[in-house]
Amino acid sequence: MPDPTGEPAVEIAVLTASFDARPGAEETLLATLSNYVVMTRHEPGCRNVDLVASVTRGGRFFVIEKWDSADAVQAHLDSPLMTEMARAAISSLASKPTIDLYDSISAHDLK
Repeated sequence: MPDPTGEPAVEIAVLTASFDARPGAEETLLATLSNYVVMTRHEPGCRNVDLVASVTRGGRFFVIEKWDSADAVQAHLDSPLMTEMARAAISSLASKPTIDLYDSISAHDLK
């Protein structure tokens, strides 16, 4: 669907995940997520991935991923990379991660 200027609309699917480290496992979880982010940036359909840490809650990390489409997100979620990250992170987690998929309303990408 075109945007108001007549240009084709750019679809961006946004995947988010919030991770809480168990006490004492913060550095291990951070290392796992850092590796995951670097590797994910090379996945087909990935536009960008950011990893941020909460300044108000120690040990909480948030991953924000931008993808070409919801289909690209699903392929990534089913990928060995995602399985490997989950396997590596599980022992460092205090609770199950919160994962959500969003349609972009005002997501901009410099790519």
